[in-house]
Amino acid sequence: MTLFRMAVLVALVCTNSAKAADMAFFVKNLHSRAVAVELFSRDRETVWPGNDKVFLIDPGSQKSVPLSCNQGERICYGAWVDGNDQISAGVGPDNDQPCDNCCFICVEHSTETIDLVP
Repeated sequence: MTLFRMAVLVALVCTNSAKAADMAFFVKNLHSRAVAVELFSRDRETVWPGNDKVFLIDPGSQKSVPLSCNQGERICYGAWVDGNDQISAGVGPDNDQPCDNCCFICVEHSTETIDLVP
């Protein structure tokens, strides 16, 4: 690869990764207890809602969670029963659990649905 091509590739990657996008997550709590939810970036150290806060969703309720992210960024959810983080889903309360289908790609003007089931 020539130096010029490498410079162009680096410029494209840097330009695309910093482009902000607004998207939403529609979270449904199908559990019989309230659930706390956080969204974690896998590409940078960002958590939504952040500042040691969580999205609290009552039993049988749903919540739309809008956020601003970087186009193409991987975002994973962690959820747990309010007051008992031993009962968790997704990447868990500490963003340290493996998951197969709890991450999404940030895409401008898109909505992803998360069904939290017991």
